[in-house]
Amino acid sequence: MKYILYARKSSEDKSKQILSLESQVAEMKKLASNLGLDIAMTYTESKSAKLPNNRPLFSEVIKLLENSSDDYGIICWKIDRLSRNPIDSGKIQWLL
Repeated sequence: MKYILYARKSSEDKSKQILSLESQVAEMKKLASNLGLDIAMTYTESKSAKLPNNRPLFSEVIKLLENSSDDYGIICWKIDRLSRNPIDSGKIQWLL
C-alpha cells in the first residue's frame, strides 16, 4: 500500500492556525518513517474545508483514489485537516 500525505491549513484566520503546513508535513513524514510506510505523494493546501468542492488539491486526491488501481491510504496531521464538511468526509470514507 502507498500513502498520500495531505496537509491543510485554513486561509481564513491566521491567528487560529495550530501548525504550519511545513510542520504538519514534517510530523507526518516522521510518523511514516517510524512505521515504515511508503509515501507516494504529498499535497499541501491553504484552503478552508468548510464548504465542499472548494479545494483543488483535495479534488486531485479524490480523483486519484477513484481512478487508480493501486491501493492508497491517506495520512493527515489531524482528521479536521482532511475534511470539515460532511460531503467531503463522506467521499473519503466511501473511497477508503
